[in-house]
Amino acid sequence: MPMLNKTSTPNAPAAIGPYSQAIAVNGFLFASGQIPLSPADGAIVGATIEEQAEQACKNVGAILAANGLGYEDVVKTTCFLADMADFAAFNGVYGKYFTGKPARSCVAVKELPKQVLCEIEVIAAL
Repeated sequence: MPMLNKTSTPNAPAAIGPYSQAIAVNGFLFASGQIPLSPADGAIVGATIEEQAEQACKNVGAILAANGLGYEDVVKTTCFLADMADFAAFNGVYGKYFTGKPARSCVAVKELPKQVLCEIEVIAAL
């Protein structure tokens, strides 16, 4: 069985359920979805899609950094939006961080945890 290395960094929000922030295995980092929560107190950051996307991207970045990685190491993202009408505004923020243009899926969902507007999960190469 491969060795699973779990990420736990105070620079990203703590898991709000029975899961890890990320797990590294077989040359890849699989990060749990990040929503726009403050790592300090777990409060939702921002009211607009732009503000929330910014915080979600920063949370992803903190998990990547905890593993010695950056956004350019991301090979796949999955993005969840509460409203597809926010797609263009979300992309405006997302594009500032994921400049390497990883493969991506982006879908609208009925509801996200804590009624936030977006969530981002990533797979990165170690």
